[in-house]
Amino acid sequence: MPIAPRERLIVALDLSSVEEAAAMETRLGDAVTFYKIGYQLAFAGGLSYARTLSDSGKRVFLDLKLHDIGNTVAQGVKSVARLGATFLTVHAYPQTMQAAMQAREGGLRILAVTVLTSYDDGDLKAAGYETSVRELAARRAARARDIGIDGLVCSPEEAASLRSIAGTNMALVTPGIRPAGSAAGDQKRIMTPSAAIAAGADYLVVGRPILAAADPRAAAQAIVAEIAQPAAKEK
Repeated sequence: MPIAPRERLIVALDLSSVEEAAAMETRLGDAVTFYKIGYQLAFAGGLSYARTLSDSGKRVFLDLKLHDIGNTVAQGVKSVARLGATFLTVHAYPQTMQAAMQAREGGLRILAVTVLTSYDDGDLKAAGYETSVRELAARRAARARDIGIDGLVCSPEEAASLRSIAGTNMALVTPGIRPAGSAAGDQKRIMTPSAAIAAGADYLVVGRPILAAADPRAAAQAIVAEIAQPAAKEK
C-alpha cells in the first residue's frame, strides 16, 4: 500500500523535556503524524509521553537501539509494545534481532540499525572492523532479512543498495536527512528528502532542520512537499 507523503516524515523529538516536546507537537499540529523519541527525551519522561502520543492518534518510533542478552531484549520489547509504539530499534546483531522478533506483540514493528549515520569507513576501522560501511550495512541487512525483521535503519546513501537486499516487504527508515542548505551537524552520510525517497527510503527522520526552524510547521510542510516530488514526477 502506498505511503502518503506526510506519513513518510518522522520528526525526531530530540528535546530535553516532555513539556518542550508537547509544545513542539502543538506547533506542528496536523502537519506531522509520526514522531521519534530517542535517548534524550526517553530518559526525561518520554516513554510515558509515547503512550500519550499514541493515544492521541499519532504514530511513535522509539529509537532505543536495544542490544543485550536475549531475555533482557525480549522483556524490553514486550514493555515497549504496551506503549503503543509503531517502530522500535534494535542493533543488527543476530541474537538481539531474534529475541526482539520473538517477543514483539500487537502492531509493534522491529527495525534493525545497520551502521550509524555518524560513522564512516575510518570510524569502523578505528572500532576494529576490517570492512567498509557499505559492506557491513549490506551484511547486516541480509541477516535481518533472513531473520524476518520488519525494517532497517540506514543512511540514505545505502538505501538503494539495501533495497535490493531487503526487497519490498521491509521498511527502510533513513536518518541523516538534510534539506538543501541545512548544516550536516554530526551526520556524515546525508541526503536531501527527495533524493532519499528516490533512492528507496520509505520513511525519513528529521530533527534539527525542523526543531530549530523559526516556523517548525512550515519547515515540516516544506519537507513533505519535497518528499512528494519524486512521486509527482512519476505520474
